Amino acid sequence: MKKTLNIVLIILLLAGLIGVRFWQEQLFYDPLLVFFEGIYLNAEKLTEINFSKLLISISARFWLNSVLSLSVLFQLFRKSGIVKISFLVYLVVFILLLVGFALVVLNYTSECSLLLFYIRRFLIQPILLLILVPAFYYHRIRSEK
Repeated sequence: MKKTLNIVLIILLLAGLIGVRFWQEQLFYDPLLVFFEGIYLNAEKLTEINFSKLLISISARFWLNSVLSLSVLFQLFRKSGIVKISFLVYLVVFILLLVGFALVVLNYTSECSLLLFYIRRFLIQPILLLILVPAFYYHRIRSEK
């Protein structure tokens, strides 16, 4: 019964991550969604954006995904140490990427399109979860030997 509940919780948390992606336009301010649908190919500058609102929105989305991802990690491994180290990883990645994102947005040139795209993508998608799950699983297997 406990294992079934754990699986259901993981599925619900993953559904939450999918929901964040599905309702991204309604939940978050992100004019770069339209920009990266094709406008960026010929653009010398970014579309009109509210910089502070964009940073707040990107940050909120990152931390919403992070809370869901950290919850998935806890449900999978049931160790608070994994959640603590993962939180520190998320915090460091957030600070580095948000500073990089802000610098690229403020100093945008057409040559920075892909850099902006990938920094933003890393901030708004739960990519760290896809990296940390196999890493901790591998660590668990190695430590059991």
